[in-house]
Amino acid sequence: MAPKVLVSDELSETAVQIFRDRGIDVDFMPTLGKDKEKLAEIIGNYDGLAIRSATKVTAKLLENTDRLKVIARAGIGVDNVDIPAASKKGVIVMNTPFGNSITTAEHAIAMMFAVARQLPEANASTHAGKWEKSRFMGVELFNKTLGVIGAGNIGGIVCDRALGLHMKVVAYDPFLSEERAKSMGVTKVELNELLARADFITLHVPLTDKTRNILDAASLAKTKPGVRIINCARGGLVDEAALADALKSGHVAGAAFDVFVVEPATESPLFNLPNVVVTPHLGASTSEAQENVALQVAEQMSDFLLTGAVQNALNMPSVTAEEASVMGPWIKLAEHLGAFVGQMTDEPIKAINVLYDGHVADMNLAALNCAAIAGIMKATNPDVNMVSAPVVAKERGIQIATTSQGKSGAFDAFVKLTVVTDKRERSIAGTCFSDGKPRFIQIKGINIDAEIGHHMLYTTNEDVPGMIGLLGMTMAKNEVNIANFTLGRTGIGKEAIAILYLDQRLPQKVVELLEGTGLFQQVKPLEFDVG
Repeated sequence: MAPKVLVSDELSETAVQIFRDRGIDVDFMPTLGKDKEKLAEIIGNYDGLAIRSATKVTAKLLENTDRLKVIARAGIGVDNVDIPAASKKGVIVMNTPFGNSITTAEHAIAMMFAVARQLPEANASTHAGKWEKSRFMGVELFNKTLGVIGAGNIGGIVCDRALGLHMKVVAYDPFLSEERAKSMGVTKVELNELLARADFITLHVPLTDKTRNILDAASLAKTKPGVRIINCARGGLVDEAALADALKSGHVAGAAFDVFVVEPATESPLFNLPNVVVTPHLGASTSEAQENVALQVAEQMSDFLLTGAVQNALNMPSVTAEEASVMGPWIKLAEHLGAFVGQMTDEPIKAINVLYDGHVADMNLAALNCAAIAGIMKATNPDVNMVSAPVVAKERGIQIATTSQGKSGAFDAFVKLTVVTDKRERSIAGTCFSDGKPRFIQIKGINIDAEIGHHMLYTTNEDVPGMIGLLGMTMAKNEVNIANFTLGRTGIGKEAIAILYLDQRLPQKVVELLEGTGLFQQVKPLEFDVG
C-alpha cells in the first residue's frame, strides 16, 4: 500500500504534485490545520503530515495516531510541534532549514539599511506632506563593524553580504572554528568583545535555554553607545523591555525586529519608539522562499517514506538515500543484536556499549546506535523505534558509549554490542556477509556463525555428549522443524551454546520439557523482526 500524506496548511500545488509523482497518496487540505478537532479525528489515517505554522502538533494530537511516521515543517521554525512528544511517539520531525536562508538573510540586511537610514519614518513623514530632510540624519554601513551572533547557515550569508558592503564583521558562535572564520573573512570573538566593538548587531541563532535573552539588560549595557540591533531570527533572543529602556535612554540608537516573544505581536515594549523598525515575521516571506521550502518538504518526506532517507531531522540522525541503501543490512544487524540482548536481559540496564570494527566504523554510527538501542528497548516496549528509543534510554538513565576501530580480525567489519547491568555484562557480535544477510558471529566470547530467523531458540549447557541429539529429538517429537542449527563452545567439556533457527514459534511446553531435563543453564526462545 502506498504511503499516505496529509498536507494541512498552505503548500504550493507544485509541491503537492511531487508527492503524487513519487507515488504517494496525498490529501491536500490547506485549511485543516486551523480545525484541531477535525485534524485529531483523521490524523490516524496518515503516514506523514506536511505543515507550515498554522497546524499545531501537540502531545494530545499525537495521541490520536499510531500510524504517523513523519512530520515535516515547510520552514525553519518548529515552535508549533511538540518535538519531545513526537520523539516519544516515534515520529520523525523534519524542517527545511535551507530553503529560505537567502530570503531571511536578505531581510536582515534590508532591516539594517532601514534602521541605519530611518527609512520607514522618513517614508511616513514624506507621505504626510512633510519635508523633514534635516530630521532624518542616518549613518553609513561602509566601514562599520557588524557583530553577528550565530554564524551558521543564515548568519554566514549575512556575513558574506556585509563583507560585500565593505563592513568589518566580527562573529560570536561557539561552534565556529578559527579556520572556518578565516575562510569566511570574519573575525571570531567572544560575546563580550562583540558587544564592545559592534556598531550593528544582528542575531541568527535558535531559541534555546542558552540563547534566551542573550541580549538582556546586562549585555546591552556592555554594547557600544549608538549601537543598532537587528533580530530576524527568533523572538526571545533579546529582552524587549530592556532594549526599550536602552532605546529610550539613547544608549541604543535604533532597532529592527521581525520576530517577537509573543506572536502574532499586537503589542510590544518596542512599538511606537523612534527609530524602531518592526515587521510581522516576514523573514521567509518571498515567493521564491515559500516555493523552495514547499518543494523541499515534499522531496524530504517522499524520500523518507519511500527509501528511508532522513534529511534535516530534529530528533534523529540524518541518513542520506545512499547511506540508507548501503547501511540497510547493518541497521538491521544492529537492531538484531539489540533484540538479542534485550530479550536475554531481565534486570535494569545501566549502560550500552557499541563497538564498530572495520569499514562499518566509517558509516553513520549515530543512526546505527539508534537501531541497536531500539532493538534492546523493543523487548519491553514493542512500540519503540529508532526515533523514540534514545529518548526512552535517556529517561531510564542508561549510559550509551560508542567505540570505533580499524579492521582487527577475520571479518572485514563487525559490530559488537554489550549491555551492562548490576549483575553482569552480556555481549554479542555480528556482521553482514556479501549477500546482505546479517549473522551472529560471537556470543559471550564464543565464536559462531548463526543465520538470523524470525523464530529462534538459544540454549547454554555444559559441553557433554548427547546434547545435540536431545535438542533435535525434542524438536522432532513436538513437530518443530529446525531450519538451521549453530553450535559453539569455550572448550572441550566447558560451556557450550546452541542457536536454533526454527520454522515456527517454539511452544511453551517444549521450553518446559528442555528445562525439565536439568541439563541446560538457559533455554530462551527469541523472536526477531527479519522483515
